[in-house]
Amino acid sequence: MTAASPHPGTAPGSSRDLLEPIRHRRPRRLGDTVVTHLVDRIVSGAYPVDTVLPTEPELCAEFGVSRTVVRESIKLLEAKGLVKAIPGRGTGVLEPIGWNLLDPVVLEAQIRHDSDLSILDDLVNVRAALECDMAAQCARVITPAQAQALTAQANVLAESLHDPLRYAREDVSFHEMIMAISGNRLGHAIIHGIHAKARQSSQYNGDPSREEHAQSLAEHRQIEAMILRGDAQGAAAAMRIHILGSWARRRPGVLGALSSGAGSGPAGA
Repeated sequence: MTAASPHPGTAPGSSRDLLEPIRHRRPRRLGDTVVTHLVDRIVSGAYPVDTVLPTEPELCAEFGVSRTVVRESIKLLEAKGLVKAIPGRGTGVLEPIGWNLLDPVVLEAQIRHDSDLSILDDLVNVRAALECDMAAQCARVITPAQAQALTAQANVLAESLHDPLRYAREDVSFHEMIMAISGNRLGHAIIHGIHAKARQSSQYNGDPSREEHAQSLAEHRQIEAMILRGDAQGAAAAMRIHILGSWARRRPGVLGALSSGAGSGPAGA
């Protein structure tokens, strides 16, 4: 379901695009549709912090759903940390500091409205911290059979160099293999979740050149070499250079917003 025209309380200057940017890839439950649109409006600023959401009757009329669906949707927004019931006022929008950015709906909306790329910058830094640690652990615990599999995956990556779509898939598989070998299931799950959402963003993916893919491959080979050598510190350093450098090269606008500098590296990772 597509949202109706913006509510009269919409912030001045908000565009219809901000309120209706969502394209459903598959049928949704009515409650999911309401939640997705309300999350988008809150994150975009169409419903600013400390304002109240439209009333239940207004939301029912706009989305064509029952009060039960609206109430369930509001409860889900509360669980995500976006709103809170205010006695005598209604449902108020909370400060962003309390929003659950690991929630896939909230994270997707944050990335969609990340005009200054601050969320993507934070995401890359979190990813680098976790993957560096997992690369180091992988170097410590990798078995001969796992080492052989990692080399095989690096070879597949090399074979995919001139096929950008395949290269991107095999790149993800290379990183997933290292995380799985490390045994850090929580770190793996966090990265899997946030990176999947980031890859849906054209701002995150960029448009890497053939030379950048070649540089990316060289960096993956360096990560592989450090892991196979059992050099935990070297593996962590190579992973950090790759992830941060890759983002620095493809990041739109002014570079250097990351918390730490990195060596050269293209899109990929």
